[in-house]
Amino acid sequence: INEGSTIVMRAINANSGRQLQRAVACAPRGQRALWTLNVQVGSQSISPLMWAVETGSLDAARAIIVDLLTIRADRDRYYFGMDPLFERHPDIIKRLCADAPSLLPVLLDGLVWRSRVTLDGARRVNMYIKHLVADADGGFSPAMGWLTAHGDPRIMCHPVVASVSDLLWFRVALLTFLLGKAWFFLTLFVFVLSEAILNHTAGAVDDTSADKAQYMRIAVFVGRCFIYFCSMGRLIVHHSTRCLVACRGGQLSSWSCLPFPSYLAKWEE
Repeated sequence: INEGSTIVMRAINANSGRQLQRAVACAPRGQRALWTLNVQVGSQSISPLMWAVETGSLDAARAIIVDLLTIRADRDRYYFGMDPLFERHPDIIKRLCADAPSLLPVLLDGLVWRSRVTLDGARRVNMYIKHLVADADGGFSPAMGWLTAHGDPRIMCHPVVASVSDLLWFRVALLTFLLGKAWFFLTLFVFVLSEAILNHTAGAVDDTSADKAQYMRIAVFVGRCFIYFCSMGRLIVHHSTRCLVACRGGQLSSWSCLPFPSYLAKWEE
């Protein structure tokens, strides 16, 4: 108990942001992040930040986040606690969504740097969104998924979240989305062409143009075969596979005592 009773932990137990600021002010500039993210108690490593969040000491947790995301400098280097924070707690967004949603704006505001100099009525802004886009292994970060599942529209309208969403949409998802919908538009075009245009054109051809009418009927037949086999057949295979997987996994819902795969309850399916 004595080993883990640091001045930072005592400030957290008192839930005093001012006391915590005075505590971390005693730390060397290069170790401020370590004081607020790691306390070694024997063989156990405790995070003061997570301790404050889990015990409901939100004033202290707010002071820790603000201190970590404050940019400091000396003659040798700049100090910014964003990287240590996300390295120590890669799931910090998820934890705050679950235990302390009121601290999410504090965290997101800390990822924004605004210049004090104005130019033509505007100020330069830097947003540090690296850890919201990619994880430590270089894969896609689940942070946006956690924020979406949290379902707070005020958080989703935050400039940092909006910038990440726009970046992912225009740089990553847009081309994939368009390629994925290209098949849909192709089948829609063939359907309209065969059912609404060629079908009526073939009926309007007089008997003197028998060969032309025959060609029209063949084109309509080919278009219908394409729709039935290439479009509807693809959907049948897709949903049959998903229904089989859902039934084997017991992922079923009921409607009027009739069971059906749970994924069909989603409107997009």
